[in-house]
Amino acid sequence: MSNCKTIAICNQKGGVGKTTTAVNLGTALELSGKRVLLIDLDPQANMSAYLGFEDDDKATMSDLVMTTANNFTMGAQKREMPSMDECVRYSEINKVHFIPSDIGLAYADACMMQAAQRESVLKFILSDKAIQEYDYVIIDCLPSLGILLINALTASDGVIIPVQTQKFALDGLDMLSEIYNQVKETINPKLDITGVLATMADNTNISRSVVEKLTERYGNKMFCTQIHKSVEAANSSERMKSLCLNKTKLGEEYKALATEIMSRT
Repeated sequence: MSNCKTIAICNQKGGVGKTTTAVNLGTALELSGKRVLLIDLDPQANMSAYLGFEDDDKATMSDLVMTTANNFTMGAQKREMPSMDECVRYSEINKVHFIPSDIGLAYADACMMQAAQRESVLKFILSDKAIQEYDYVIIDCLPSLGILLINALTASDGVIIPVQTQKFALDGLDMLSEIYNQVKETINPKLDITGVLATMADNTNISRSVVEKLTERYGNKMFCTQIHKSVEAANSSERMKSLCLNKTKLGEEYKALATEIMSRT
């Protein structure tokens, strides 16, 4: 039986640190001796860019999702699935394996509408034996509440919710919680909240107030680790190099987060 743990990083608000968390958590877990696969489930493909991906004419998440959705559709001519050997890339700099995305994933909703069990497309993809050999699969979700998010929740064991500790940060969490509860109750009863992560924290009253409200709401689901506001994050993305590979404050925070996650999963 596989011990692979799949974790979706999601929040429908953009700019909360989902991609930065996915990449740096992945590298931190690898540095701790775990085998990690990152999944870019966002048509904007920011995670793929962070990892230095350049179009190489090989299959991406778009191809996997659309081929699977087609094969789940009654009456459709079956297509051959791309092999995982073709889909999985390796970032030499960041020490992680990943499956990149591209703009084609934006058409996935339309492809899935005709598919039977359309909420389980990603679960089917991730059931591949080659993927189950990883210790952790981390999904960088798009900032949306659509079918791709439902697929990510259906395929996952846990959810990490990064929340920017700034004004209006709590807006929309009720909708995310509603979808989480629906998926847990009707499709994936093993789904759990791995943790809620305070990001872009600082010493302002607003930041402290948001953390207090999150703690009241989520209790022990709040990670002890907080990710602080810093230009290091943007610089890391531009350099396409994880913060964990140099001795930086944010890098140490992501290593601490990885330790917390390993203790919870």
